[in-house]
Amino acid sequence: QVQLVESGGGLVQAGGSLRLSCAVSGRTSSMGGMGWFRQAPGKEREFVAAISWSGGRSYYTDPVKGRFTISRDHAKNTGSLQMNSLKPEDTAVYYCASARPMPLTLVRGSSYEYWGQGTQVTVSS
Repeated sequence: QVQLVESGGGLVQAGGSLRLSCAVSGRTSSMGGMGWFRQAPGKEREFVAAISWSGGRSYYTDPVKGRFTISRDHAKNTGSLQMNSLKPEDTAVYYCASARPMPLTLVRGSSYEYWGQGTQVTVSS
C-alpha cells in the first residue's frame, strides 16, 4: 500500500501563490505516477496535474497551464504542486493520489489507487 498526506493549503487572495506538498510512504516503488485532483463544492472531482514517477513527464488541465507546476522528489518521496496567479475558481479541496503501476493515462481518476485526505485551498477575490 501507499499512504499520502497533503499539506500547504490555506486562504490566499487572487493573484497569490500556494505550494501544496504530498508526503508519500509505503510501496512507492510500485507507483506509476502522482496526480493532483480537486473538488469544488457542488462539483465533481477534476484532474489538475500529474507527473510520471520515473520519467518525470508532466500533464496539466488547460485552466492551470502556465500557472501551476507539478514536481516530485524521489529521494524525499514527496510531490509538490506550485500554484501561482491563483484565481477564485481555483478554490477547492485538493487531493494527491498515487497511480497504479504502468498506467495507460495519468489524467483519469481511475488510474489512481491511493488518495490523500485532501487539503483546502480558498482563493478570495
